[in-house]
Amino acid sequence: MDNLAVSVRPDGGYLTGVRVEFDRTSRTETGEKPAPASQFVFLFDKSIRFNAERFPTCDRADFTARGPAGCPEGSKVGEGTAEIFPHTTAEVAVFNTRYASGDRGVLITIPATGAVLENTFEPVADPYRSDYGTGSDELLPSALAPLERASTTRFRVTFGAVHTDHTGTHSYVESLAIPGQQLKFGLWSRFVTGQVLLPTAQAARPLP
Repeated sequence: MDNLAVSVRPDGGYLTGVRVEFDRTSRTETGEKPAPASQFVFLFDKSIRFNAERFPTCDRADFTARGPAGCPEGSKVGEGTAEIFPHTTAEVAVFNTRYASGDRGVLITIPATGAVLENTFEPVADPYRSDYGTGSDELLPSALAPLERASTTRFRVTFGAVHTDHTGTHSYVESLAIPGQQLKFGLWSRFVTGQVLLPTAQAARPLP
């Protein structure tokens, strides 16, 4: 059973700037290991905009070589915690990136294990575009047999940061919704068993 909670807070940058936190929990009725995931897509309300071009980028090769220290100052755009079945907890760090294709996205990393999850920002396709505007598409490749892969019982990750450069202070994420408006979020999830789930959540657009 997967559940999703989302919170949205002002980030102290733009008046429209926000930090969005996804908090996913997963459990089985028997308490056994949940099925490992093979793909996640973080779905953001249609009012959400990313200003990735305003932030320094971290290349995966630099992170792999040196860990978080290999990423430029200002490229960290989120954080969180992963609870890995059965009893491991690890910090999560999110870095702005740009791929060789020119696509923008983030690297969701677990520095303690060296894990790097490449996410690409993409327009949401039907049948989800009526509620969501942008998806952060994350594949979870592994050389292990499907059921031997790691599985998380809770994964909390925040998208959002503030960066100041010679042009001013910038928010990584902003919402153009009216304060108080309910924003829609989802986490499309595919598992190694073939099962697909879409837990959803709403959160109010906060005052600046």
